[in-house]
Amino acid sequence: MANTKSAQKELRKTEKRTIRNRKVTDNLKSLIKKSKKAIEAKDEKVKEVVEKTLKAYDKATQKGIIKKNTASRKKSKLNLKLNKTLSEKK
Repeated sequence: MANTKSAQKELRKTEKRTIRNRKVTDNLKSLIKKSKKAIEAKDEKVKEVVEKTLKAYDKATQKGIIKKNTASRKKSKLNLKLNKTLSEKK
C-alpha cells in the first residue's frame, strides 16, 4: 500500500486510467473481430464495419493507448484485406 497521500492519489488515478484504457482496447478488439469476420464472409456492410474499426484505431492512437506506427500498420493490413475481398467480389 502507498505510504504518502500523493502516492495514494496516484494509485486512484492509475486505476481510473486502467479502466478507461481497458474499455477502449476491448472495444477496439471487438471491432477488429467483427471486421475480420465481415471480410471473410464477404458481407454487404463490410466497408462500414471497417471504417468504424479504422476510426477506433485513430481514437486509440489519439488517447495514447496504441502507438502511432502500430495503428498505422494494422490499419494498412486491414485495408489490404478489404481491398482484396472487394476486388474478388467484382
